[in-house]
Amino acid sequence: MVLGFLRAAGPSTPYDLKQMHAISVGHFWPIPHSQLYAEPERLAKAGLVSEEREEGGRRRRRFTITAAGERALDAWLADPETPSPELRDVALIKVFFGADARAIAERQLAAHERMLATYQELHAALSQAPDAPRGPISTLEAGLRHERALIAYWRELRD
Repeated sequence: MVLGFLRAAGPSTPYDLKQMHAISVGHFWPIPHSQLYAEPERLAKAGLVSEEREEGGRRRRRFTITAAGERALDAWLADPETPSPELRDVALIKVFFGADARAIAERQLAAHERMLATYQELHAALSQAPDAPRGPISTLEAGLRHERALIAYWRELRD
């Protein structure tokens, strides 16, 4: 993820990475913010990114993807193998163990309707950009379908 962000945005601070994560892949790949501060340093030690530190002021660290990082990212992107997705949903655990499914469904329905609206806004904005990359649009389309399916599920459970 960090290598991808650095390729797309250029030299970035860990704070920049955190912001990029929040408005993009954070919708489907949540991670602790601390990881976005630790991972660039690990990648620097592996030679996949380089680091520059400001001399004065806040002494921010700015990371840039290296040629080795570019090759590693390209190899990872070219590999079609991916692990099976995980579904970790506290609401489903509660339903499984006997919680009031209708009450949970009401809350989940509202949450997924809000997320669907967010994805629809993002998709509309990206789709109108003439040079928008296809990857984020395709990912948003998966998110739209996912939210619609969950809305249908929770609506059925509620009713």
